[in-house]
Amino acid sequence: MRIRSRIENALLDLLAAGGVVCIGLVIAAFAFDISLILFKTGSMSPTIPQGSMSVVQRIPADEIEVGDVVTVDREAGELPVTHRVIEVHPQRAGEALIEMQGDANPTPDPGPYRVTEVRKVLWSMAGAASVIVWFSDPWVLGGLTLAAAALVLWAFWPREAQYDGEPACADDEAGGRP
Repeated sequence: MRIRSRIENALLDLLAAGGVVCIGLVIAAFAFDISLILFKTGSMSPTIPQGSMSVVQRIPADEIEVGDVVTVDREAGELPVTHRVIEVHPQRAGEALIEMQGDANPTPDPGPYRVTEVRKVLWSMAGAASVIVWFSDPWVLGGLTLAAAALVLWAFWPREAQYDGEPACADDEAGGRP
């Protein structure tokens, strides 16, 4: 029983540490304006292949440099575009016109984008988009929620005291109560 108890405690400690890491990542995401972007197309291949996930940080137009891979929002109803910056034309304070081109595209995007801020790609992971999409399925989220609730219930469920042959205190040995 002692080995089982140690394994259970180690598992709970590992899960608690994972929870603390997740909370820290959420706080960092809000503090540093970081988010995730999933890639549906291969226009940035081979640098960022189709099905990748990227971590992006919002930066002002004044910080954009040629060679950065950035995401810009387009007109309402259109998906944002993530391409490499090939030219930056500073405008009035806090604004820039940027020209972009996908690494896999033979020509630059049709026109410049007028921006006050963009989301700069910090790093990406190939193939991670499908995993994130799978975890965001309501059935998967529901199952994970039920599993977490069952784990918490199990962790705090009262257990029977186990007698190992040794008295708990001196009063138990004498058979009296304080």
